[in-house]
Amino acid sequence: MTTVADVVVDGLARAGTPRLFTAARDNALLEAAGRRALAIVHTRTETAACVMGAVTGRLADAPGAVVIAGDPAAARDGVTSAWLARCPVVVVSTGVAVPESLHTVTKAVLSIGRESAGHWIAHACQLAMKEPRGPVHLQIPDEIGGAAALPVATTCRPAPLPSPEPEALDAAARLIAAATRPLLVVGLQCRSEDDAAWLRAFAEALPAPALVTPNAKGALPDPHPLVIGTLGTSSREADLVAEADLIVAIGLDPLEAPRSGWPATTPILHLAAASPETPPTASVVGEIGLVLEELAPRLRERRAADWDVARLHALKQALGSAPSGDEPEVSAYRVVELARAVAPAGTVAVFDLDRALSAAMRAWQAVAPGECVASVSRGIGFALPAAMAAQLARPDRPTIGFTTRRLLAAAADELDTVAALGLPIIMVVLDDGMPSVLTRARSAGLAAIDADGATALEATLGRLVGRRQGAVVETQV
Repeated sequence: MTTVADVVVDGLARAGTPRLFTAARDNALLEAAGRRALAIVHTRTETAACVMGAVTGRLADAPGAVVIAGDPAAARDGVTSAWLARCPVVVVSTGVAVPESLHTVTKAVLSIGRESAGHWIAHACQLAMKEPRGPVHLQIPDEIGGAAALPVATTCRPAPLPSPEPEALDAAARLIAAATRPLLVVGLQCRSEDDAAWLRAFAEALPAPALVTPNAKGALPDPHPLVIGTLGTSSREADLVAEADLIVAIGLDPLEAPRSGWPATTPILHLAAASPETPPTASVVGEIGLVLEELAPRLRERRAADWDVARLHALKQALGSAPSGDEPEVSAYRVVELARAVAPAGTVAVFDLDRALSAAMRAWQAVAPGECVASVSRGIGFALPAAMAAQLARPDRPTIGFTTRRLLAAAADELDTVAALGLPIIMVVLDDGMPSVLTRARSAGLAAIDADGATALEATLGRLVGRRQGAVVETQV
């Protein structure tokens, strides 16, 4: 007999979902996942399950999946994090009604019936992946999870975006041709390798400098001379923005735009997979790679941009340099810089949201999409579950998480999850004056190392990365 739970799990699998995350131990959906051979990862908390589902959705380019068996309100922090980071994830709950507080941080709250299971799981997966991406909550009444259901052939992936409008492309080309100092601002919708290839060709053809948002790091290689810095990590970026006579926002989500906004007199061209919330000077909507491909022949006769190369080099050096005057920021920057120096190419870095870590993120040089995962939610202990999800999604690559004692303590129960899964993640923990977490790490069966000072940290990380050994490393540099 095919049950409602079977139909839901089958829909997730056909959408490309690689695994389910849950803090539950007994549930009809989990039983159905076992029958479908869909991997199940058990976490200690609903927040961690949601963070892991969201990061999985982002890195797998498919909807992540979370199963909540108790009160859905327990998942609010994790769902909010997925909402703010625009991560595609389907959160499935059973029994308890979804509280109103979750309606504001999900794209939709849907309820399944016996006859409609196939329709609603397909709709949930498509909606989660549709730009702007985000969490969708799917509620299954307790009494129907194990009830018989009729399998229905449904498409669980969203339809391809329509081709960009020729008139919009022509208008965009005219704006770019008229600009002498265009500035590219690259956002989180630039996720794929295809997008990355066209972005680099586009930037070099103009040529135009670029600022990349934290969740788009790697879409253009950070070491590239045209990548001036990471948006929002230095006050010096305002100098670059002020000199531009056109801002070309590529795949930029409204949540990534500067809080202070752009200069009022500077025209803005929006190239993205979804229409902008605030009307720019001009916009083209479509697949990012295709939009840039279609723009290329329209810009063949355009004269080269007239940026001062020496000035751009100086700004890149300034935006990428270590902070000065603030001891926690200087220390955090040096820690990340040392880790980047010993980590092999392709290493995935995960950052908790902290003032010092946000400033230090620019020390992590990413060269491909998905090599940097940054939290957008304060205080939830994001880095540890996110690092686990990244390691599961990309098992052939090392994963290093950067956090503080306080933020790791917020997710300390998940240290047991790391040990249970045997994941070789390295958590680098900054001393923020809170109690040490090393004893808790040892009690979970993990290697716990105190590596104070640059020399000790460099040697420790080099050894751990080389052996693919998981550990919690506390440091103060």
